[in-house]
Amino acid sequence: MTTHYEITIKGLVQGVGFRPFIYKLAHDLNLRGTVKNNTAGVFIELQSTPLEKDVFIERVRREKPKVSRITAIEVREAERVSNFNQFTITASLSNLNEITRVSPDIAICDQCLEDYSQQHHRFNYPFVNCTHCGPRFSIVEAIPYDRPYTTMKTFEMCPICAGEYKEPADRRFHAQPIACNHCGPTYTAFLNDKVINDYSTIVALMIETLKTGGVVALKGIGGFNWLVDATNVCAVAKLRELKRRYSKPFAVMCGDVSWLSKYVDITPAELEQLTMWRRAIVLLHEKIKMSTAVNDGLHTLGVMLPYMAVHYELFEKSGLKAIIFTSANKSGEPMLKDNDEARDYLLKHSDLYVEHNRSIYNRVDDSVIRLINDKPQVMRRARGYAPEPIVNRETVDGGLAFGAEMTAVFALGIRDQIIMSQYIGDLSDYAVYEAYKETIQRISSLFNFTPSYLVCDAHPLYLSSKLARQIAQEHNIPLYLVQHHHAHAVSVMVEYDLVGDCVALSMDGVGYGDDEESWGCEVLVCNRFDYRRLTHLPYVSLPGGDKAAKECWRMAASYLYSLFGSLDLLPTPLIKAVGQNKITQLERLLASPLNTHLTSSAGRLFDAVAALLGICYENSYQAEAAMKLEQIAIDAKADKEIYRSRTEGEWNIATIFRGIISDINLKEEVAVISMRFHRTLASQLASILARCTKENQLSRILLTGGVFQNRLLSELLITELKQKGLTVYYPTNIPCNDGGIAVGQLAIASARINNKNELCTNYQ
Repeated sequence: MTTHYEITIKGLVQGVGFRPFIYKLAHDLNLRGTVKNNTAGVFIELQSTPLEKDVFIERVRREKPKVSRITAIEVREAERVSNFNQFTITASLSNLNEITRVSPDIAICDQCLEDYSQQHHRFNYPFVNCTHCGPRFSIVEAIPYDRPYTTMKTFEMCPICAGEYKEPADRRFHAQPIACNHCGPTYTAFLNDKVINDYSTIVALMIETLKTGGVVALKGIGGFNWLVDATNVCAVAKLRELKRRYSKPFAVMCGDVSWLSKYVDITPAELEQLTMWRRAIVLLHEKIKMSTAVNDGLHTLGVMLPYMAVHYELFEKSGLKAIIFTSANKSGEPMLKDNDEARDYLLKHSDLYVEHNRSIYNRVDDSVIRLINDKPQVMRRARGYAPEPIVNRETVDGGLAFGAEMTAVFALGIRDQIIMSQYIGDLSDYAVYEAYKETIQRISSLFNFTPSYLVCDAHPLYLSSKLARQIAQEHNIPLYLVQHHHAHAVSVMVEYDLVGDCVALSMDGVGYGDDEESWGCEVLVCNRFDYRRLTHLPYVSLPGGDKAAKECWRMAASYLYSLFGSLDLLPTPLIKAVGQNKITQLERLLASPLNTHLTSSAGRLFDAVAALLGICYENSYQAEAAMKLEQIAIDAKADKEIYRSRTEGEWNIATIFRGIISDINLKEEVAVISMRFHRTLASQLASILARCTKENQLSRILLTGGVFQNRLLSELLITELKQKGLTVYYPTNIPCNDGGIAVGQLAIASARINNKNELCTNYQ
């Protein structure tokens, strides 16, 4: 006996070929009914026997499209019985009480690459896509995900595409960005006073420009990029001048993994990440320097593979092996995405400018990951990831979390889903701040979201916090303040679905502390709604305030003065590099009673050591000193020494600095000293965490904060903690840096509300 079933499939099920998959599966099983998108996910009406229904659902779980992700399958036996004659796809249905996921943008698939070179109406067509690949989040304006709600709505399908779109057996059945040479978006190039529309000519011009050392501006999926030949030192220098990015490393795009393997080590886990559909930038260890112009001073190279047809075409026809691929804007500014704005700026600053006429609705940069113990760690969550939600164990409905400031990412709470925005940038730049506000509005509109409560960092001067207070005042919405390092810790709890008390080590550059000092290396015992500070890196002076975060030598002097009462131990090269007058002035400041600003920042500790070793006296970009300090240590991995003293104690920082100064005077290799610093710090941290877990009768440890982007320290510490029998959790899918703060903020505020432990600031 047949029964009428109503089945709702939730998760990442729109824009990934799910409805065509369901249609084909139902026909394969000779089932009748309908499938449609709605704002809850994919909705199926099925007329079948109970056994047929069970087989159908089992095959859905087992054979679903590889990009899709199912979080729930809800089955309800309907009271009514419909007599379906066949199985069909019907029009989407909007239900504002439900919400579904929006697919991230997906790299071009192998089948579409074949169509690009073989299919008559898509031969050399650069915007080829199907239900398994192509733009998604970057073009969607509203849900459900249907063509009229995307920026493809301005392109009317030709009869061929319309036929494919309506044909259930076709791979492009209900592929919303479907297009071909007859009806889809096109590229246009501007060279001097010429306007070129022929795609083959445009590709040839791009290749000529790249091979002669020029800079190409190219509109991509989520914004405009600048491209140069990565092996051309003069071209890279020109690009650095354009971006005003004088030393920060660039990522490269490579078309040939076998060629790439000559320069970098690639583990199977790294290769998997490099080749998967997300096409993130993967940080790999260099064994031979590709070019000092790309990443001078580092052993790590950011690498990505092509993800659009035009990328493959460039590599295939040019013979180029590596192209620098970076956002086309000044360093620190938001990625350009609109043609008019891009044309105004990029035509003047590029040797060749290429745009296309498909509008980008949501700006989205490239994602960045690295592997820690063969587990991928997302460092920048953008294209290929956004806006995939994080599922929380309890409702976060109505919450809007504003994140931090330097690595701006906000989050919306919809039922039990935390929807993280894409990486936006540093809010101290006005244009980034405006883009941040615009993105809040756009993603809120996309998900039909209106906040009922707001959450922000406790730091009173963060622009994100100021915006939260402004909105709270204007709209009379409750505002919750969350301590920075507590938010870091709880973001890990959310990722691993942890409850109860944990011990957390949060290490970063700065976070506003309860005592109004700059925290940054904190051991907490915490749960989802409260925390207690157990211990921290000993305070030292932060001489000059924000200047000390930029000028690393200031922290070297601060540590030596704090530990030994003078600057007599400063290495001669540092004094010569900085100048004796500046050193003398700083010593007076350190001795002054007016010098009261203190910090427990791990980031500043790394700055101090890097400056003492002559690796970096001034950060020209965020965490430069710490990155170079880690990288140089790789050359001395065989060294197993740590700095010890007869009176071992908690936070024995003096031992570290005595050992470093002694090794400097003995003319020990800088790489060896850096490795000993990392090993000693990991050893001390492991001992402190073991004591804290024992005293609090806990065994779970959370490692979080931007310092844990340091692969060397992370792996050393995780190994030591596991050897002590402790269970370690560290971020993988949620950035450990400030890009993950909003997740923790939202989870903490919702826990306080749900547990009636409300710590709310009202602006009424």
